[in-house]
Amino acid sequence: MELNDVIFGHRSIREYEDREVSQELLEQILDAGIRASSSGNMQTYSIIVTKDKELRQKLYTAHMEQSMVVDAPILLTFCADFNRMRKWLSLNDAPVHFDNFMSFMIGAIDASLVAQNCALAAENAGLGICYMGSTLANCDQIGELLNLPPNVVPVVGYSLGYPAENPAPRDRLPRHGIVHYDQYRDYADDEILEIYKERNENGWKRYMDIPRLKEMTERLGLKNLAQVYSIAKYSQESHIEFSQTVLNYLEKQNFMNND
Repeated sequence: MELNDVIFGHRSIREYEDREVSQELLEQILDAGIRASSSGNMQTYSIIVTKDKELRQKLYTAHMEQSMVVDAPILLTFCADFNRMRKWLSLNDAPVHFDNFMSFMIGAIDASLVAQNCALAAENAGLGICYMGSTLANCDQIGELLNLPPNVVPVVGYSLGYPAENPAPRDRLPRHGIVHYDQYRDYADDEILEIYKERNENGWKRYMDIPRLKEMTERLGLKNLAQVYSIAKYSQESHIEFSQTVLNYLEKQNFMNND
């Protein structure tokens, strides 16, 4: 496929064929990920490939019972990982640190870049993916199930397999609403309304066209897409709870040293 076709043809796949992904193809996808940019070429990430059905069934709960975790043949989890580098430093009589929040952020960015390279390679090969925010939100549960040692934290994850559906690509905010030249220029109210106009219309229509989503919005008394995002999908309470989960897990995994 042409690169532009892959990029502009992206859609999240939640239904998969009962069909295995060959080891050869999987390794090609992983090799594409490993070629991603990396801070200082340190490659402070690890990729966990989960095929085992029993383990994916356990991860299903940690991933908020999203069906693709068990329906897709593969689950990929991309982790910030300074465990490997810290061991290498120790073996070479070098100072062993990288146990602070900045180190976690470096590893998280590295892992995200790798994840997207793998995603593009997978979609180019005719496979589908669906990113899952539950990877970070429930990083403690997922980390335990994946047997992650200190200085390793799951950041990004998605299902991988052959699509059994062909959903329409979702809308994106217009370029002029996202791109700033030279410096950030803040938005006037009328600009905000214009930037989100199509999103408001398409997103609300989607919720009204899917019975379970329509029932939820009516039950909660939601009147627009902004309320859906901030009340139903990503409430302040849930974000505070997940924030604390991540901070606690970073402490447990030795990424919050301030000395």
